[in-house]
Amino acid sequence: MLKTIAVILFILMYVLMVVLPAKRRPLVACGTAVIFLCLGILPIGRLLGVIDWNILMMIFGTVVIVDYFIQSKMPNLIADHILNFAPNVMWVTILMSLFAGIVSAFIDNVATVYMIAPVGLAICKKIKKSPVPMIISIAVSSNLQGAATLVGDTTSIMLAGAAGMDFNDFFVFQGRAGVFWAVELGALCTVPIMMVLFRKDTQKVSSDERTVVTDYVPTIAMLGHIIFLIAASFIPNKPEVTNGIICLVWGIVCIVWEYLKTKDKDTMIENIKNVDYATIFLLAGLFAVIGGITEQGIITDISTFISNAGGNNIFLLYTIIVWGSVLISAFIDNIPYVATMLPVIGSVALTMHVDPCLLYYGLLVGATLGGNITPIGASANIAGIGLLRKEGHEVSFGDFMKIGLPFTLAAVLAGYLFIWFVWK
Repeated sequence: MLKTIAVILFILMYVLMVVLPAKRRPLVACGTAVIFLCLGILPIGRLLGVIDWNILMMIFGTVVIVDYFIQSKMPNLIADHILNFAPNVMWVTILMSLFAGIVSAFIDNVATVYMIAPVGLAICKKIKKSPVPMIISIAVSSNLQGAATLVGDTTSIMLAGAAGMDFNDFFVFQGRAGVFWAVELGALCTVPIMMVLFRKDTQKVSSDERTVVTDYVPTIAMLGHIIFLIAASFIPNKPEVTNGIICLVWGIVCIVWEYLKTKDKDTMIENIKNVDYATIFLLAGLFAVIGGITEQGIITDISTFISNAGGNNIFLLYTIIVWGSVLISAFIDNIPYVATMLPVIGSVALTMHVDPCLLYYGLLVGATLGGNITPIGASANIAGIGLLRKEGHEVSFGDFMKIGLPFTLAAVLAGYLFIWFVWK
């Protein structure tokens, strides 16, 4: 009975998120989570355990750094150089997206969005153009290439644990090209997609002005937390909240530095108030809801259904895993889904006497890239939409999917074919 109610509430939540304004999404997610707790769909004792505190701390700390980074005018200076390098608006968007993708291969996707998006916002202000398409492209590119390396995404870390892989194995594993190349091929296939989507953005761009940076400490904090995140990725058996603590500490460094410099307590409090709490509450609510449907065995049922649907046909099973994961990850967080599917896939591969890497890689490509279809399918997308909301831009599901859907189809198709022909 509880399982049926959970499914109904879950579907209703997403329907409301689609039809209501974006600013109502945190309320819908948190409200659904409260109902889950009241009905016992998610036991109250499990609440703290299902919320990804690492992600929430990363968001809080990184947003603080980003606010000071923006105030320092450094994104404007970077924007000056990019505008002089790119011939028109279309190529500015493409270059920013590819740059975000490269960074996210080594840094958490959410942190990447918070680092790169301010530059995109500064560029769009200079050329007097809506930042919505560029920020969406940055978010989906970050989510796309996060699966390229061991350190880019939580799902990659889980895959490495299941397959016994280290950092280098993402490039070459068992003498064959690893998942890195599948993801990069998918990223390259998004370039012509962007050229079509933004073909009308032929406005010439350049910047004759040179922005003067007012404070270099936020830039040091930005680079410092990147270096620390990369270094931490090589530490074995580290606490799950390590990345969150790193971002939080560097955020505090910015707050303390600003206060020591200005002695202005009111400004410090105002900066803390400006943190994107709506995004934090939206994610917290979604984590609780996903935890509830996981608790009721719904994700396990979906995983088992996908695995059984392929029968003894390896290609059919592989295809179902990839594209089924795309569909599921468009609406639920891919972390609990991948965590549930990995042991299921390992068991199926053993039973069918096939290399589990074929199915593991298919799962990673489908589940990670699938989150790009909707604005709530991945934490990076939610972060990007949150930044746009702070700038006064509301993004509907339709607006996001105009970019996210073709991105996803092109990238997944390329990775899907690459993995099959290399690992079959």
